[in-house]
Amino acid sequence: MVGRFDLAYNAAHAAALAALRAHGYRSENRYIVFQCLEHTVGFTAEQWRLLDQAHRKRNLAEYEGDLDVTSGFVDELIEQVAALIDAVQKLP
Repeated sequence: MVGRFDLAYNAAHAAALAALRAHGYRSENRYIVFQCLEHTVGFTAEQWRLLDQAHRKRNLAEYEGDLDVTSGFVDELIEQVAALIDAVQKLP
């Protein structure tokens, strides 16, 4: 499950960063790309907050060695990542 979470999180970050850059912006802060999804691809607060939550979980795992994710959370994350990739592909 850790591998699935890592892959999904990294895909989410890459897609969110692509959306931000498609609008001509750059960010040095990893979390900003998720918070901007409402403006870059029209995500609802519920959608981008799940990705932001994944970011917080990733930080806990990375810096404190504590990964607390369920398979349900990972499945939900993967669904949101698929929606995000779809939205990014539709950007001009």
